[in-house]
Amino acid sequence: MTIDREQLIIELNKDLEWEYAAAIQYVQHASVLYGPQYEGIQKELILHSQEEMQHAVLLSEQIDFLGGVPGYQVEKIEVAKLPETMLKQDLSGEDNAIQRYKERIFQAEQLREYGLRRIIEDILIQEEEHKRDLLTVLA
Repeated sequence: MTIDREQLIIELNKDLEWEYAAAIQYVQHASVLYGPQYEGIQKELILHSQEEMQHAVLLSEQIDFLGGVPGYQVEKIEVAKLPETMLKQDLSGEDNAIQRYKERIFQAEQLREYGLRRIIEDILIQEEEHKRDLLTVLA
């Protein structure tokens, strides 16, 4: 499927919505996780939140560079009462991000937007790291 610049901007803005949601969700989950077995991951979730906000900044800059306007909407935030459910929600978000960014890399390649591709690859690396962190705790 080929993509044009306008559609790429729309997709990047959707990615931006997911990044905002991930940052908020991580803060909320880190704040309400309980139990000594989750002490280490609480700090990691705050770090993940900060990295998700950095992703939002990078995406916003790229949307602007491509001639679009960065959005301000926030995708759905998942909440739960049980720590394991929260972490599974976070893992699901990371799986979604990984899949979306792999698509975005392909689309950037199609449009010969190599700088964008590189930025998305760097974001993808961090999203995969977040997934590994969550899998380690859930294992």
